[in-house]
Amino acid sequence: AIISLPPPSLSRKRFGDRKAPAAALNVVIDKTLSWIGSFPPVYFNQRQTEIMFSGRFSMAAVAVLACLSSGVQGFVSPAPKAASTTTSLKDATGWDNFCIETEDNRSSLRTSPELARRFRRTVYTHDDWKKHRQQDRFVIYLGSMFSSGVFENSKDEILTVTGIALFTCLYNALVGGYTDLAGVAHSAPLPGPQVIGLPAQAFSLTGSSLGLLLTFRANASYKRWDEARKNWGMNINHTRDLVRMANCYYDRDVDPETRQEDLNHVALCTWAFVRAMKRHLSPEEEDEFAFQLELREKLPRDQAEMIIAAAHRPNRALQDLSFAIDQLPMHFVRKNEVHQAVTIFEDNLGSSERLLTSPVPLFYSRHTARFISVWLFLMPLGLYNEFSGSWNHLALVPTCFLIAVFMFGIEELATQLEEPFTILPMQAFCDKIYNWCMEIMSWSPGDNGRQMKPIKPEHQYFHNPKVEA
Repeated sequence: AIISLPPPSLSRKRFGDRKAPAAALNVVIDKTLSWIGSFPPVYFNQRQTEIMFSGRFSMAAVAVLACLSSGVQGFVSPAPKAASTTTSLKDATGWDNFCIETEDNRSSLRTSPELARRFRRTVYTHDDWKKHRQQDRFVIYLGSMFSSGVFENSKDEILTVTGIALFTCLYNALVGGYTDLAGVAHSAPLPGPQVIGLPAQAFSLTGSSLGLLLTFRANASYKRWDEARKNWGMNINHTRDLVRMANCYYDRDVDPETRQEDLNHVALCTWAFVRAMKRHLSPEEEDEFAFQLELREKLPRDQAEMIIAAAHRPNRALQDLSFAIDQLPMHFVRKNEVHQAVTIFEDNLGSSERLLTSPVPLFYSRHTARFISVWLFLMPLGLYNEFSGSWNHLALVPTCFLIAVFMFGIEELATQLEEPFTILPMQAFCDKIYNWCMEIMSWSPGDNGRQMKPIKPEHQYFHNPKVEA
């Protein structure tokens, strides 16, 4: 009733219009200030000190923060429900993957933080990078701060710190006196108990130690994510390298149908390994059904069943790939060259298994969690006297709230990054590997219009070992 929101024309659809949020926010601020300006000046205490400007500015700030705290839609007129674009878990792979526009998605993500990890499997395109660099990104990020997954996962601890800060202000007002709205000081309603508090110097001395713990925790977790992403990058590179060499080294004197069948089998075995590795590193309830379905669709029935029944599926898929390479008609020197990519796959698999099964030492993570919890729970007691200039020290409450948001957020980021595979877009990697491998295997010598030159006699041995050079 107080703030008239801008028309739907200013609504930003999927963050596509970069200027709409700023324009909408300006309209809200202008209307709010106009409404506040219609009130008479406000006077406090016996000295009749006029604080008209500061009072109006505070009310305007509260109104603007109220808009921002409800998310980006707080200052943007929502689009009609029928015309809104819904972001699904499957489609959320770019910059706007945190834009969850349906109440069903919001509700499910709040009740299941693990489900929110699927929204972090980002695959960027040029359009996503443009949005990533846009000028109003700070407004967008601030607007979604209290609906983010990081805040949702740390909300209980944050609200505990806020509650302790509020209790500290109320308790000390009861036992130490308070000031009313007119600025008149009153004696303590409950005289006797002492005002609670701690010296701020204790937090100054320990803050640097906490900062070091959090920095190491975050860096260690990011390195784990970076290593997992590099492992998949190596898989992508060497799958293409393997099928390229198999296609190029394949003997030319084999009939085209046999050639195509052999090379397609190598390409499918290559894909089967990365798909089995993805399943090996993913939760069973998330990927098992899709994994079996894909294998039965793309592979021969017996091969698919053998991989599904194996105790270690990636190893079985690598064995099939080795058999497929070994059966190709080419010289053993060239086969050894192709087999080197298979060895790299095994190394990537072992590195990924190490990341999955070995977290950051638990005693380090637990001690950091205890340190930051106790430090933030006691922080309102140490900062109470620092806010003596505010009305009944109440500025302590929002300050502790924001500090807890960012401090607990750092620890939450480290925890989310520590296990990297459920936030990596591994399914997108597997799909691209399949497409690229099958495309490379569809190419044949001379299909670009350039005639292939006859094999030189001194090279004949590498194409047909039965012919002596």
